[in-house]
Amino acid sequence: MSVKSIQTLVAEAMQEIKTINSDEAFKMVEDNNCNLIDIRDAKELEKAGSVENSINISRGMLEVFLDPNSGFFQSGKLDQNKEMVLFCAGGVRSALAAKSLKEMGYDKVSHIEGGFSAIKDSKFKIV
Repeated sequence: MSVKSIQTLVAEAMQEIKTINSDEAFKMVEDNNCNLIDIRDAKELEKAGSVENSINISRGMLEVFLDPNSGFFQSGKLDQNKEMVLFCAGGVRSALAAKSLKEMGYDKVSHIEGGFSAIKDSKFKIV
């Protein structure tokens, strides 16, 4: 049995997804052109704070909440016509999550390089 490493999975995802930096993400939020989705879990948010104007959907629930046929679909919370911009703590989970959303059929998906670590050193306000 050959098991792929997380590095391999992320490298494969990076070939298929769009990666943006925190400045590009800030401009998209400022221009109201995206859904900024924080996929970190509740403990991470409590410890480090959250990003103003972001929507928290933990990584474990992302596909469930974004499946229009799911009873948990976040209708009204997200604008389906805008880009889904994902971030986690460092960029690993968001890369894998972006690939998963693309596989679900979402065309406008990207993730923020460096995740929350990059965001907190940018123009974003942490609350």
